[in-house]
Amino acid sequence: MMLSDRAEIDSLSRIAEALERISPPPGNAPDIRAAEAFVWHTTPDRLHPVTQVNRVAIDLLVGIDRARDTLLANTMQFAKGLPANNALLWGARGMGKSSLVKAVHAHVRLAAPECDLKLVEIQREDLPSIGRLMAHLRDTEARFVLFCDDLSFGHDDHHYKSLKAVLDGGVEGRPGNVVLYATSNRRHLMPRDMIENERSSAINPSEAVEEKVSLSDRFGLWLGFHPCAQDEYLSMITQYCTAYGLQIDPARLRAEAIEWQATRGSRSGRVAWQFFTDLAGREGLHL
Repeated sequence: MMLSDRAEIDSLSRIAEALERISPPPGNAPDIRAAEAFVWHTTPDRLHPVTQVNRVAIDLLVGIDRARDTLLANTMQFAKGLPANNALLWGARGMGKSSLVKAVHAHVRLAAPECDLKLVEIQREDLPSIGRLMAHLRDTEARFVLFCDDLSFGHDDHHYKSLKAVLDGGVEGRPGNVVLYATSNRRHLMPRDMIENERSSAINPSEAVEEKVSLSDRFGLWLGFHPCAQDEYLSMITQYCTAYGLQIDPARLRAEAIEWQATRGSRSGRVAWQFFTDLAGREGLHL
C-alpha cells in the first residue's frame, strides 16, 4: 500500500469517527406506560414523560362550545380507532386553544380509559425531526395526539415542508395511531404580508401563494376562536368562582372584572383567568 493511500484512509477514518461523536445516538424505544403525556426532545431523540399536565377542566372553558364539541367528537373517534382528522385551532390570543386540546385529552381518557390515549407535545423548532418521532410511535399499541402549540412560519422558514410531508404526503404517510392538533393565531400559518408579497413579486403568483397556504389545507378540521364579548368574559370569571368555591358579592365581582379588562385593553379567557388568580390571592384562596 502506498503511503499516500494509507494517509487517505487514516484521514477518512478520523472524519468518520468525528461524525459518529457529534451525531445523536439512536433513541431507545419509548416506554409509553410511563405517563399519559410526553414532550418530544431531540439531541438525543427521546420522549420525556410528563407526570402532571398543566391543564384546566373542560367545564371551565366557556364560550367555545362549538369548537369544544367538534374537537371532543373527533378525538373520541380517533381514540376508538375510527377515522379522524388532523385539527387546526386558530384565532384570537388567549381564548383557550391550547387549553382545549389538553382538556379534551383528559376528558377522553376519563370517558374511555380502555383506549389509552396519549398526548405528545412537539415544539415548532423541532418539526424537522417529526419523521423520526413518527417512527417511534408507529409500532406502539397506544394512540397519540401529537400537539404543536403556537404554530406559525415566517420568511425563509422551511420547517413547514417537514410538516406537510407528514400530514398526508410521503411514502409512509401519517401512522394510523397518530393525529396532529396544532394551534395558531394565523388561519394560514403564514404572516399576511408574506402571502401578499408572494402575490406581488412571484413570477407565478397563484402557484407561489398556493405553496405557502396549502399547509393549512391539510388539516381536516379548522376551528376558529374569536374575541369574547363582555358577557362571555364575565361568565368565565363566574364559572371559576363557582368551581373553586369563591363567594363574593356579584356587583363587586362585575365591577372589578370590568375594571381589570379595561386596564388590560382586551377581553379573553386568559385575561379572565388572570383576574381570577389576582382575586383568589386577595381573598386568601389557594388554587
